[in-house]
Amino acid sequence: MSDLPRKAVTRTAKLAALPLGFAGRSAWGLGKRIGGISADLVGQELQQRTAEQLFKVLGELKGGAMKFGQALSVFESALPDELAGPYRATLTRLQEAAPPMPAGTVHGVLAEQLGEEWREYFTAFDDKPAAAASIGQVHRAVWHDGRDVAVKVQYPGAGEALVSDLTQLGRFARLLGPLIPGMDIKPLIAELHDRITEELDYGLEADAQRSYAEEFAEDRDVVVPRVVHQADQVLVSEWLEGIPLSEVISDGSREERDRAGQLLSRFLFSGTVRTGLLHADPHPGNFRLVTSDSTEPEEWRLGVLDFGTVDRLPEGLPPVIGEVLRMTLEGDAETAYELLREEGFVKDQIELEPEAVREYLLPIVEPACVEEFTFSREWLRGQAARVADPRSPAHQLGRQLNLPPSYLLIHRVTLSTIGVLCQLGATVRMREDMETWVPGFAPPAPEGPQGPQGPPQEDEPGKEASGAQPAPEPGEPSHVAL
Repeated sequence: MSDLPRKAVTRTAKLAALPLGFAGRSAWGLGKRIGGISADLVGQELQQRTAEQLFKVLGELKGGAMKFGQALSVFESALPDELAGPYRATLTRLQEAAPPMPAGTVHGVLAEQLGEEWREYFTAFDDKPAAAASIGQVHRAVWHDGRDVAVKVQYPGAGEALVSDLTQLGRFARLLGPLIPGMDIKPLIAELHDRITEELDYGLEADAQRSYAEEFAEDRDVVVPRVVHQADQVLVSEWLEGIPLSEVISDGSREERDRAGQLLSRFLFSGTVRTGLLHADPHPGNFRLVTSDSTEPEEWRLGVLDFGTVDRLPEGLPPVIGEVLRMTLEGDAETAYELLREEGFVKDQIELEPEAVREYLLPIVEPACVEEFTFSREWLRGQAARVADPRSPAHQLGRQLNLPPSYLLIHRVTLSTIGVLCQLGATVRMREDMETWVPGFAPPAPEGPQGPQGPPQEDEPGKEASGAQPAPEPGEPSHVAL
């Protein structure tokens, strides 16, 4: 491959091969079964061939095709075991690698963006890419001041490819359904399409990365590389050394996977409050475990990469999310239902039983019911089956709920993060993180004579205030009645 394939007719033909190839292999499988070969063996081979084609096409095309594949990769935990194996290995490859852009093309982009003397910016530049993603690939280099840096170079024609791919994928989204059974692909493609412009703007990405890097500069749990230089199609950041999260998923110890999961949960909920931005691309390829030469996982930090897709939430997550979750856990179905209706999750013309809505939500918020929750592929598959089975009450009720546009990205990021936690199989204190960082989730402070907290009180030395209760420790979970 000499360059990013840009002709719409070429890309369309390759993408169309995905559902057509699946149909052809299904017919081949039927012929094999008629010939007496075990249905299980035929099914395994069918899934393996489909997975291999999926990586080959989405990886080669990069652009929107690869972005779509990366988004799918975090949902493999919801697949049944007999399907998950081939997709797990194949889609995970999309998180970290893709066929590289030739060195000559990279040099051309650098010359155009940084000037013909672009090499003067660096004392060393590795032509072999360290990572290849959907709209650009990353090269390791040494900046002129001696710092190790990551140089992200955007593929020529990436914008055209993104638009073309997602438009074509949207046209036959229904035919792509069998590739990831039980998943509604069309809304995912539509949401990715809506984010194209921001994804291509390295100026916006640099601004978001700077905000995160400044906020987390002294953080003991999260590290974000600083921006060194930025042009329209080139972004230079400090190099971040660490263990790819995908390696922790596949080979990590119990302690390592638990630490990674806890850090991921903490970043999901704290990042938005602290920066006013939601990191909206949480697939494993965008995270590293920074060990700083420590062999103790509890000392590791979460390295966060790629801020090309963010949701701007200046006030943090909408408080109604936390309030509805808290009301659901406390058993206040009526208040939770009214909040959902006011926010547009239940349309005016729809009437639902509040208690039925609470029963629909309770299994989803199960991780917040306990001090620690162990995420697993089995748990996620159970959740997916519950809402996907047309015969189940949960499926029927879910079809009557509405997802307001302003919540689309929040919803996808949350589901994607949960998917990664299930891939990790991590035990996480998510309730602690939610009480600390999700507006509205922690119970409100008791009202005093002059407002919610009352006037400040000065206690006499050695004497406790009348009726006072000891203050909870930071992160201590509140009592929840179910």
